[in-house]
Amino acid sequence: MTFPSPVHLLSPASAVVAVSWAAFTIAWIVSARHEAAAPAQPRVQRRAGPRLTAALPGLLITALAFVLAPGGLWRHLQFANPWAHVLGLAVLASATTFTLWARLTLGTMWSAVPAVRQGHQLRTTGPYAVTRHPIYTGVLAMILGSGLVLGEGAWIVPLTVFLVLFQLKIRTEEAFMLATFPDEYPRYRNTVPQLIPGLRPPRRP
Repeated sequence: MTFPSPVHLLSPASAVVAVSWAAFTIAWIVSARHEAAAPAQPRVQRRAGPRLTAALPGLLITALAFVLAPGGLWRHLQFANPWAHVLGLAVLASATTFTLWARLTLGTMWSAVPAVRQGHQLRTTGPYAVTRHPIYTGVLAMILGSGLVLGEGAWIVPLTVFLVLFQLKIRTEEAFMLATFPDEYPRYRNTVPQLIPGLRPPRRP
């Protein structure tokens, strides 16, 4: 992927992607500050182990590194297809809305690393009736949509990195949920897909 020129930075496609990710970032910062200041912030009772916590920054840095790669490295993955750009715009807009909806629905139960809070509540409605991990679904779809809008196949790199990152977190989160909600969570897991909306989840005992 080549470094964009100043003209490209001002293109409609780049502006759409920038606005979507800016809205995502601002919403996360505002939500985190608001919830941290809340007097009834639930206390964390159980948190992911140090190995997973230490792996998260490395994976995020790997995803960021593709942007800083030398110019021309990803040139062969660029494409110009109007239909792909339109599809990407629809995916990016819906994914951004879906991600913010899921974040607001989770509220004070949200944590940067897998954790169980005091009085933890199992969310199964709204976006959590579409997938069990709608924030991850939304972020992955935002990455996919961004690549399609910009015509940059190099976005497959952060898409892959974040998919691995989220699978690591999901493995721990679902273990926590099974231990915290031994009756409700198995039923929920057998009804709602993990990440892909509409995908029938495998039946588990």
